[in-house]
Amino acid sequence: MFSLFKKKITDQTAAQTGLDAAATPERARASWMARLGQGLRRTGQSISTVFTGTKIDDGLYEELETALLMADAGVQATEYLLTDLKKRVKDTGTTDPSAVKALLAASIALLLKPLEKTLTIGAHKPTIIMVAGVNGAGKTTSIGKLTRHLSDSGASVLLAAADTFRAAAREQLAIWATRNTVEIVSQEGGDPASVSFDAVTAGRARGKDVVLVDTAGRLPTQLHLMEELRKIKRVLQKAEPTGPHEVLLVIDGNTGQNALAQVKAFDEVLGLTGLIVTKLDGTAKGGVLAAIALWGQSRAAAGAATVPVYFIGVGEAVDDLETFNAQEFADALLG
Repeated sequence: MFSLFKKKITDQTAAQTGLDAAATPERARASWMARLGQGLRRTGQSISTVFTGTKIDDGLYEELETALLMADAGVQATEYLLTDLKKRVKDTGTTDPSAVKALLAASIALLLKPLEKTLTIGAHKPTIIMVAGVNGAGKTTSIGKLTRHLSDSGASVLLAAADTFRAAAREQLAIWATRNTVEIVSQEGGDPASVSFDAVTAGRARGKDVVLVDTAGRLPTQLHLMEELRKIKRVLQKAEPTGPHEVLLVIDGNTGQNALAQVKAFDEVLGLTGLIVTKLDGTAKGGVLAAIALWGQSRAAAGAATVPVYFIGVGEAVDDLETFNAQEFADALLG
């Protein structure tokens, strides 16, 4: 089975860079952490300024509440974090406001921890991954970046251009296929479900490890279009009774609480198994992950599985999509 926690670095690449092969992933992760910290700077600054005072009082907690709400953590997640933070302050006897920031980072990391999960493939061949998202969320670009992750992990990938709704989507996916040197199944003006079925059949015949299905961008309010996504999923199940093995939703971190509404709507229609959160750079709404995590808690309490965040993105470069780590995110958020 393939695990996507870290990209594989070949001995040849390590030799070319003059780095020890074992050290290269750590350096790559450090570089990613720097980009993540920069990407979350706007969200983090609005929260960190709360801790520049001289005492811990109701005023500090009120300012923090406002900052978390402005970061789109949502009312429930904000209340959850404040309650947990006050308990940590009391239990540790903390009196310095600057030290409270570290306690908040620990609280955020604990809340986000259930969102951590490694995307693994190999239990099924091919592993069928269906990807959905609204237009503008960065869905097709994320598929291209995910293809690179999969390929770097040693998996062979076949792309399915089932986003026939948007004129340029097929061409955009074809560019990513060329860039990543992978095969693509595409039909000009074809039916999305038919393209999906053909891709699974081709993936099985060609011995591919993964079939990545790019579906059309949809708004949750477009009920007839959401029904088409249901159809694609049904057809994938006909092509492979155990599939799709992953149903991922790409959400734009800039949209804040609207992103949570999208998660709920798509989950109801498709039964999501994971998320990719994009465009966290330049947004002041990075707190939405706290709202998603709290929703996941209520979902788990009802007996359903938490929908994890497999990847987050902070830019347009192919390596600006990385695995989600709760502690890293909390540390980057609060500097």
